[in-house]
Amino acid sequence: MPIATVNPANGETLKTYEPMGEEELERRLQLAEATFRTYRTTTFAERARLMHQAADLLDEDEPEIGRVMTLEMGKPLKQARAEAAKCAKAMRWYAERAEALLADEQPAASDVTDSGASRVRVRYRPLGPVLAVMPWNFPLWQVVRFAAPALMAGNVGLLKHASNVPQTALYLEDLFHRAGFKEGCFQTLLIGAGAVDGVLRDERVKAATLTGSEPAGRAVAATAGAMVKKTVLELGGSDPYVVLPSADLDRAAEVAVTARVQNNGQSCIAAKRFIVHGDVYDAFAGKFVAGMEALRIGDPLAEDTDVGPLATEQGRADLEELVDDARRSGAEVLCGGQRPDGPGWYYPPTVLAGIHRDMRIHREEAFGPVATLYRAGDLDEALLIANDSPFGLSSNVWTRDADEVERFARDLEAGSVFVNGMTASHPAFPFGGEKRSGYGRELSGHGIREFCNITTVWQGA
Repeated sequence: MPIATVNPANGETLKTYEPMGEEELERRLQLAEATFRTYRTTTFAERARLMHQAADLLDEDEPEIGRVMTLEMGKPLKQARAEAAKCAKAMRWYAERAEALLADEQPAASDVTDSGASRVRVRYRPLGPVLAVMPWNFPLWQVVRFAAPALMAGNVGLLKHASNVPQTALYLEDLFHRAGFKEGCFQTLLIGAGAVDGVLRDERVKAATLTGSEPAGRAVAATAGAMVKKTVLELGGSDPYVVLPSADLDRAAEVAVTARVQNNGQSCIAAKRFIVHGDVYDAFAGKFVAGMEALRIGDPLAEDTDVGPLATEQGRADLEELVDDARRSGAEVLCGGQRPDGPGWYYPPTVLAGIHRDMRIHREEAFGPVATLYRAGDLDEALLIANDSPFGLSSNVWTRDADEVERFARDLEAGSVFVNGMTASHPAFPFGGEKRSGYGRELSGHGIREFCNITTVWQGA
C-alpha cells in the first residue's frame, strides 16, 4: 500500500513516500534500544523541560500543522487547530505531574514489619521502546496521548502511524527532536501494516499500544501474546446517548448534533446510538433532525464548515453499505442518506429511525455522520438497548434524576459514563473501554503506569 497524503476533499494525491527498507528499520530499532539505556536515567525535571519545549513549539506550529491534518484526513480546520492545542495541554499536564504520579509508594508500616523488612518501596520503572500503532482520525492527539506519558515515564517511542497521514507522522518526530529530545527518543516508522508484526516480534520492542479497528487489535494482541508483551488496545465504539424525560431536551438535542458529527463523525467516542424515552422521543427527534439538517457541509479549510469529507473513499463506501442495509431492512431515513454529487468523499449528516437487531448498523460501528434513533419504553429498556452492543467505550446519559444517574453509572457497560454532557477525553481522566472496545487505559495516572515495570524493592534489616 502506498504511503501518501491524499486530500479527501478532492481525491488529489499531494505527497507520496517510499516505505522504509529493512536496513533503515533496523537502524531505527538499534537507535531506540541504545537511546533508552541513557534516557531512562534522566531526571523528571529534565524530561519535563523537554516536554514543555515541545508544547511551546506545538503552540507556535498550530496554524500549519492544523492545515496539514485537514489536508490529510479532512477534519474542519477549526477542529484541527483545536486538536493541536489539546495536545500541547496534555504535554504540559504530564510534564507537571509525571514525577508525582510515578513517585515511590510506601506500603503500610505494619506490612513492612510483617514481611521482615526494614524498608519496602514500590517503584515505577520504564519498560523500554514501545510501539504505537495509531489511526488517522485524530492524527496528532492519538499519538500525543501515548507519547507524552510514555516519554515522561522514561520510555522511548516508535510510531507506526496510519498510511494516509504521513506528514503528520513525520511532523511528530521532528517536533520532539526540535524540542531537544535525543534522536532515538521518538521515531516515526514509515512502514506498511504488513511490517507491524515483525517489529512487534523484535525483542528490543517491549510493549505496544494500538488505537484502531477490531481486526487490527486482534492481530497485535495475538502477536504480543505470543511474545508475552504488554499491550493497550482501544478498538472503537458505538456509544449510546440516552435521553430520559427529566432531561433538558433543548440542550440534549443541541449537544447530540455535535456529539455525532465531531471530526466528520469519525470518532471512536462519538455518540452513535441515540436511545430516547418514549415520553420525549418525538420532541427530541424533531430537534435533533433539525440540528443535523442545519449543518454546513463543505471545504474543510473554510472557517464556516461544520462537516467535511470522510477521510477515505473506502470509509465512505463502508458507511453507505451500513445505511443501505438498514434502509432495505425497514429503517426510516429522517434526513440525509444519499451521497452528494461532485468530487471528494463527502457524506451528509444522516439520521435513521426504526432500528432493530437484525440490521448491521445495530451491531457495527458507523464511522461517519450517521445517527441511529431508538425509542425506549422505560429506563430498563433504555439500559438494555444501550448495553446491546459488542462495544463498550463511552456513553452519555441525559437526566436530572439522581437515582437514574446512579443506576446508569452502575449498570452501563462502558469505560466512561458522561452525564448531561458530551463525551470528551482529558489528560486527568482515564480513557479506555471494555468488551470489544479493548483493554487498558490511556491518560491520567493509570495511563502513565501502563508501560511501567511495577517493582517491589525490599530491604532487610
